[in-house]
Amino acid sequence: MALNDNMLTFGGHLDVLRKMLLRILVITFVFSSGIFFFKDMTFEILLAPSEWNFITYLWVEEVGRVFISDFCFGEFHVDLIATDLSSQFMTHLTTSIYLGLLCASPFILIELFKFISPALLDSERRYSVQLGLVVYVLFVVGLLMSYYVLFPISFRFLGTYSVADKIRSAITIDSYISTFVTLSFLMGLVFQLPVIAFLLAKMGFVRSQILIHYRVYAFLMICIVSAIITPPDVMTLILVAFPLYVLYEIGIKIVKMVE
Repeated sequence: MALNDNMLTFGGHLDVLRKMLLRILVITFVFSSGIFFFKDMTFEILLAPSEWNFITYLWVEEVGRVFISDFCFGEFHVDLIATDLSSQFMTHLTTSIYLGLLCASPFILIELFKFISPALLDSERRYSVQLGLVVYVLFVVGLLMSYYVLFPISFRFLGTYSVADKIRSAITIDSYISTFVTLSFLMGLVFQLPVIAFLLAKMGFVRSQILIHYRVYAFLMICIVSAIITPPDVMTLILVAFPLYVLYEIGIKIVKMVE
């Protein structure tokens, strides 16, 4: 039986997949290389939350002065150090790869969509494009939340915390970048909660009544998850738990719309 002209053999699919992966690698390499060579600008952005005059701290001061006229966050300084001979170079290299993947992610999504789109109906293609845009926007919002709120507050609290005046904090650069990347990635993922609620509702696994009934338990679970994925301080936990609970409430509204 002859194959349809629009259908590919198994080998043909593998060839298309190989070419797609090659394009993704090339795009990621180009972005990573550019970021690697613009080292000063890259690390100026990444290390900005470690400075006392970062925009988040200034914004908190402005808000605080609305309630307390002489409110002042105060200056602070935390030393960033390198303890291994190769640590700075390896941090530079891995950071370039992480950021390269992030910058290339829209192109990666397009390549993945082009790969699976022949197997989708027209309505499914439109649905997939809309869903992909929402996922990407929410992921970026999660990254911005981490960069401007979660990480700066966590760094200031934990970096300046001291059990005795004679002890001075010195944070390794790889620890700084590792925490930064981990928190950013986790916040990007947890901001997908409305999308998960939408998909589960579409598949008939959840109903709005169930989400409303278990709202209190969901709040407790959110607090537990926030405590696990964040550094051990109450302020950071609140900063993560609050938007997560808001996303849970948005998820309830979305499920009601789907029903």
